[in-house]
Order: sequence, then C-alpha cells, then structure tokens
Amino acid sequence: MTQRRVAVVQAGSTLFDTAATLDRMEAHCQAVARDGAELAVFPEAYVGGYPKGLDFGARVGSRTPAGRDDYLRYWQGAVEIDSPECARIGGFAAMMKAHLVTGIIERDGGTLYCTALIFGPDGSLLGRHRKLMPTASERLVWGQGDGSTLPVVKTPVGAIGTAICWENYMPALRQTLYAKGVSLYCAPTVDERDIWQASMRHIAYEGRTFVLSACQYMTRADAPADYDCLQGNDPQTELIRGGSVIVSPLGEILAGPVYGREAVLTADIDLNDCIRGKYDLDVSGHYARPDVFRLTVNETPRTPVQPVTERTGTEPADDSISADAP
Repeated sequence: MTQRRVAVVQAGSTLFDTAATLDRMEAHCQAVARDGAELAVFPEAYVGGYPKGLDFGARVGSRTPAGRDDYLRYWQGAVEIDSPECARIGGFAAMMKAHLVTGIIERDGGTLYCTALIFGPDGSLLGRHRKLMPTASERLVWGQGDGSTLPVVKTPVGAIGTAICWENYMPALRQTLYAKGVSLYCAPTVDERDIWQASMRHIAYEGRTFVLSACQYMTRADAPADYDCLQGNDPQTELIRGGSVIVSPLGEILAGPVYGREAVLTADIDLNDCIRGKYDLDVSGHYARPDVFRLTVNETPRTPVQPVTERTGTEPADDSISADAP
C-alpha cells in the first residue's frame, strides 16, 4: 500500500521545563492519533527548547558567570538518549501506533547537540541525526555532529530521513539523503521566514521527495519570567511564529503554511508520487553525472578519544563511503 497519512506538529516548548514540554507533546500526539496519521514530525529542538535571543553572556574573548548559569540551566533541561524522557517519547509513538520524528537537545557529557530522533510505532528508537553545522551563535551551546548519524530509515510508511533547519542549505547533505533513497524528507526547524517556504518547495522538487517541515510556534509566555528576552516581556510576543508545511515531490503545497498559532497539519500522500517524479529528474540516478562529479561521505564516528588496538598498534580503519553526486 502506497497511500499514507502524515502529519507535522507546529508547537512550542516550555523553555527550561522538559517535563512540561513532554506533557504538551503528549497532548499533540493524542491529536495526531485521532487524525489517524502514520508519521508525526515535531520541530527542531522541541524537547529541550530553542533559547531564541539568549546570548549566554558571550563576547569575543570573554564569558560571564551569568552566561555559564544560563548554560547550566539549558544543559539540565536537555535529555540523554538512554533516559526516561526518551523512553516516554517512544511511548507516545507506541500510543499513536505511528512513526515519530522529533527534535531534541541531546546531552552527552558536558556537550549539547541539536538532534533529531526517529521512533517506530512500537516505541523503539530507529535512528538519530545530530545537526552537522549549528548556525551562528548556536555554536556557543551546540556541538557538531558527524557523518555517523545520517540515517535514512526504511519503514512501511516510507524512507525517513532528517535535515535540521539550515542543514537544508547544505547541498552535499541533501544529496546524501537523496542517494539513500529518502521519500519522507523531514525538516524540523525554527526558521520562520517566508523564504523557508521557497526552500522547502525547492528541496521537494529537487529530490522528488515529500518534505515535512515542522516549525515551532513559541511566545514569550513559553519562557520563564527571568528569561532575558530581547523581544520584550509581553506574554503574547511571538518569538517563533511557525510556518510548518507539507510539500509533494513536484513542489506542490499539500498543507500549510500556518502562522501565529499551534497546529497539527495532515496530508494524505501516495509514495508512488516519488517515482512518478523521478521519471524526468533523479539527481542521484539518471540525472547525475558520476563521470564528472563525485561526493564522498565519511560515516566514521569522530569520537574525541579513540582507542588504539594492542595487536596492530593502529587505529581502526576509516569507513568512508562514496556516493555519486550530480
């Protein structure tokens, strides 16, 4: 069966309060279940939060004690992969009997990562993607992912892959997902700009894939009273205004964009439309020129401490892979 129902959830976090965010997420998942969707996509940094406007006390060459306290509070609200919080998210997927993609702030030691997780309808974790390139001041508080977390997960509802926010402007990353056969291209984001819609339509048309982009809708009321908010302290002030959208493989908008409120967007899709679209444009197939262009993707985990084997005295082999690129 190629007919599927998919959903994107436009919602905001309760900043620095992960338990409250998960309660809100549960309510949204219940709404998705009522709609009968088989895949739900939540925004970037949904669990753990996106601290828009916070500078963490950083200036060139200096950091403030107050900024370190801000980082501590942010770190405390992040989640580890093997944690009760992630198990609860998996429980939401099981409750929906659906696949679930969500952005989290992942805690690993003292470092935070902007991560997207893919859960199966039994609640199991199927895939993890760490954002490769945090944008601008995000680099103050997020580490960089590596090529070991670039999965495209083959599921009964389609091949699910993720690119987070401005990763969608990285052509080599997009080409990697296309080459892995993505048909449900999930783009969790906090980018509320109008131009984001053009980008999502372009990617859908370029990759001949369904694009599901979930953006946060967050107001000042979603942050604590002592939040140093550059936008002001009116509880109704929009910090992130939304713009979630679902796009077909020919670049047609199927649902959204929605601004100014939380929302669940759904669309009924036919996965065969991906193949219909590739009839005349398959950028990792007949429309590629591997005799001219090549893309090499290094999928080796880049851990800061790598053991040396005693038997050979050498490091483990580099597991780079190559893929054709247009």
